[in-house]
Amino acid sequence: VYDFIHYAKTHDIPVGPGRGSGAGSLCAYCIGITGIDPIRYNLLFERFLNPERVSMPDFDIDFCYEKRQQVIDYVVAKYGADHVAQIITFGTMAARGAIRDVGRAMAIPYAQVDAVAKLVPNELHMTLDKALTASKELKQQYDTDPTIHELIDMARKLEGMPRHASTHAAGVVITRDPVDTYVPVQKNEEAILTQFPMTTLEELGLLKMDFLGLRTLTVISDAEKMIRRFCPDFSVSQIPPDDKKVFLMLSAGLTEGVFQFESGGMRSVLVGLGPESIEDLIAVISLYRPGPMDSIPKYIENRHHPEKVTYKHPKLASILDVTYGCIVYQEQVMQICRELAGFSYGRADLVRRAMSKKKADVMQKERQNFIYGLYDEDGTCRVKGCVHNGVSEEIASDIFGEMSSFASYAFNKSHAAAYAVVAYQTAYLKCHYPKEFMAALLTSVLDSTSKVTGYIEECTRLKIPVLPPDISESNMGFTVSDEGIRFGLLAIKNLGRSVIDDIIRERESAPFQNFNDFCERMHGRDLNRRAMESLIKCGAFDRMNPNRRQLLAGYEAISNSLDVVKQKNLEGQLGFFDTMADAQKEEYAFPDVEDFPFMERLNLEKEVTGMYLSGHPLGEYADLIPKLGTAKISHVALEEYDNKQTDILCIISARQSKATRSGDTMAFLTVEDTTGSMEVLVFPKTLQRYGQLLTVGSVVVLSGRISVREEEDAKLLCEKAMTIEDRLALRSGPSVRREEHGTSGAKRPGLYLKIPSRQGKEMEKAQNLLEIFEGETPVYVFFEDTKKVSLAPRSLWVSPNAVLLDQLAQLLGTGSVKLVE
Repeated sequence: VYDFIHYAKTHDIPVGPGRGSGAGSLCAYCIGITGIDPIRYNLLFERFLNPERVSMPDFDIDFCYEKRQQVIDYVVAKYGADHVAQIITFGTMAARGAIRDVGRAMAIPYAQVDAVAKLVPNELHMTLDKALTASKELKQQYDTDPTIHELIDMARKLEGMPRHASTHAAGVVITRDPVDTYVPVQKNEEAILTQFPMTTLEELGLLKMDFLGLRTLTVISDAEKMIRRFCPDFSVSQIPPDDKKVFLMLSAGLTEGVFQFESGGMRSVLVGLGPESIEDLIAVISLYRPGPMDSIPKYIENRHHPEKVTYKHPKLASILDVTYGCIVYQEQVMQICRELAGFSYGRADLVRRAMSKKKADVMQKERQNFIYGLYDEDGTCRVKGCVHNGVSEEIASDIFGEMSSFASYAFNKSHAAAYAVVAYQTAYLKCHYPKEFMAALLTSVLDSTSKVTGYIEECTRLKIPVLPPDISESNMGFTVSDEGIRFGLLAIKNLGRSVIDDIIRERESAPFQNFNDFCERMHGRDLNRRAMESLIKCGAFDRMNPNRRQLLAGYEAISNSLDVVKQKNLEGQLGFFDTMADAQKEEYAFPDVEDFPFMERLNLEKEVTGMYLSGHPLGEYADLIPKLGTAKISHVALEEYDNKQTDILCIISARQSKATRSGDTMAFLTVEDTTGSMEVLVFPKTLQRYGQLLTVGSVVVLSGRISVREEEDAKLLCEKAMTIEDRLALRSGPSVRREEHGTSGAKRPGLYLKIPSRQGKEMEKAQNLLEIFEGETPVYVFFEDTKKVSLAPRSLWVSPNAVLLDQLAQLLGTGSVKLVE
């Protein structure tokens, strides 16, 4: 392991600080395999390796995602192509997927199958049997609809069976003898794969390594390189681990682009918690997952009110104090077994494994050992047990039960610590070097227009101008300039890496003087007409000549004259002195034409880069958005927003009409705002009523429900469209308050929520959010099923803020959340 990590570090390939249990090894830290101190974060070596462990340990290593293959190639070259193979993995039919696959085979309409699949709770280790117990609606359909009954029964038979084979994302096996002497192999494109999956290889005792590609490492490395231009000794490995400004930024929820903490839910937790150390970040990463997420309110409450922390036994204090009385980590389970019952760390790890895999027989045996101890037949004590160590039988049983229920969700602290360090590094860079960090971040997502758009919006919030491409300044990716962040040339369509390299090399030999000079010096290279037009349309020559229509009109004439000169030169019709004279000719006179109108310039930019660069069609409405009460597309295009009502302010960038089976016409729109784009479905009745508003280029407010299908982007099912003027009139009228929460108590100050049912998932999730933002503002809840409004308990009153309101709007729909001040 040290060998290929040393290779990466000496060949400018960013390497992560480690992940998984290997980060608990002090030896690995000392020789440079991992990058976090296990003593500082109290990580356990025995979680990685111990005498009782029967399976082979392994190191999971993160590399820069662009150069990961280079490390694998090194391993192949060093140990031999026949001694290294990647690992096969079999995708299995999960609960939702089984329903969809069987529904397709049974020719049940997709919409019906999709609706049934979505009734299966989206939770860890969910099965169809569990879903029938957990979801009353699914059970009702199963019992009353013969088609759905048959669908689910068949899906239950197929659930868990292999569905397809693919290459494991990171696993590589290295063998002493050729791989095919141990296991069968096959070819997947050019890669050699084992035909046995990872678990079988481990049982055979083969050495498996995980070579993972992590984009964030590339971002950090690129940002470091830009910072070193003015601060040569800078390294993220040397930054202070307790920077107050960084934790203030995290506590404010300003985490766009920060590793692990970008989601709305994570931001909510950070705002509620107010982290003050990397230890806090480790806990948040560990808790923010299905299962332990329920402990977040207790964790935050205990953090802010230490007097509420209680322990079932004083011996737990030294183990659980770092997590304010909550069991969060697998290592804590092991420490409890050791401190209270006298287990060796190796035996404690076996107990932890049995708990996580719910091995009932092993757990029952170990419960006895935990409480009463374990003695050999000759009376030799192997485990003293809790009772012998002064812990009562009742308390010991309670503690073991609590560990058992939580161990299946408890997180590996070594892994969380490594990722918390990387998260802190990205937060530090964003806080102290925002231009360099955002430039590196934008470069890393060049292949995703929606992400680039979202991060450009974050740059706007940070007051960092993102400047259009410039032929004299732009490099391959985004770069930092005195004025802001300069757009990268790689984001321009029809422009390949080799052409960009040519432009940069030519520019470094001598700056381009003007448009003519550029054309002459680049003539005859791979820079074709389409590439030149793309450069002109996106504004790359604006500093030489801001009139883009002139450049487009004049480029062809310049190119033709250069072709003529080149042809004459080839035919020997020009002498040496003719060429010199020609080099000093006057600059080409462009035709006298007006530039494109503002909107047309924006559309040309979008045509060649996928986004607007010098402005946005919705820019003039930015100040109106709070009054309009609309959501951002990037905030609602998420799975958790499925089937929720929302309103968006957008511009229609494309429209396509289609005839339905009944002969009516419906429309498919592509709409966008400053944060992203989305497809909108307009059904015949809605199109008939609002069709005149839904033209390309129109700025409108659309209302409807979000629909998220498996492996598809979110769509809006449009129910209503209106102009901005109509929306403002509606919002300013007295009917809005009644329409949004419909209660007689509307004039009382407070937060008003509209929720389908007291027993629904929405209520449970809303309650979790309210508990995080404890405060003095009353919360009123209107339940749609009973048509009654209730004042929430005092413990659910909140301190309103933008993050909370945004999260509630995502959960319930913008029309179902109202703050009356």
